[in-house]
Amino acid sequence: MRKRRGISTKALVALLALVLVIGCSLGGTLAWLVDKTNTVTNTFTVGDINITLSETTGNDYMILPGVNILKDPKVTVEANSEACWLFVQVKEDNWPVFNGVRKADYQPADGWKPLDEENHPGVYYRDVDAATAEKGVAYGVLLNNEVTVSDTLTKAEINGITTKPQLTITAYAVQKEGVATVEQAWSIASTPATP
Repeated sequence: MRKRRGISTKALVALLALVLVIGCSLGGTLAWLVDKTNTVTNTFTVGDINITLSETTGNDYMILPGVNILKDPKVTVEANSEACWLFVQVKEDNWPVFNGVRKADYQPADGWKPLDEENHPGVYYRDVDAATAEKGVAYGVLLNNEVTVSDTLTKAEINGITTKPQLTITAYAVQKEGVATVEQAWSIASTPATP
């Protein structure tokens, strides 16, 4: 009986060796179809819009009959900015109007369009394209850089001004990409950002 088992074990070892030799031979001769693409690396940069509002004529002005006031607010879209909707908002406080007549007045500079005078008085906009925004550009806010004062303004009217008139100018910019209309852009610009 022992002899049989010994022969069976030898036969089993021989059979396993034969399977191993055949497996190695076949494995060495098998070929697989393999392919690989070139690597594509994507680099993302961040877009930005930078604007400034400046004025060289000061902050305090004197109203005199018939004497126009030099006032030169300027909005600059800084170089390397994205295409944008650019807005200026001009707010009047205690502005001198007598019997329905404006005795001091101003107009927006060329290129500014009123947004919606009924719902957004004093808001003007312009469309700044990508090429212009990339190189940077400055836009004057007031026509001829001045506030005009009527020569019909009287001393009595001037003395009746008890609170100093003020103009407050604020500039805003909103990216054009992904913003379909100027109304949508103003909605975005005029909504306070949340932290």
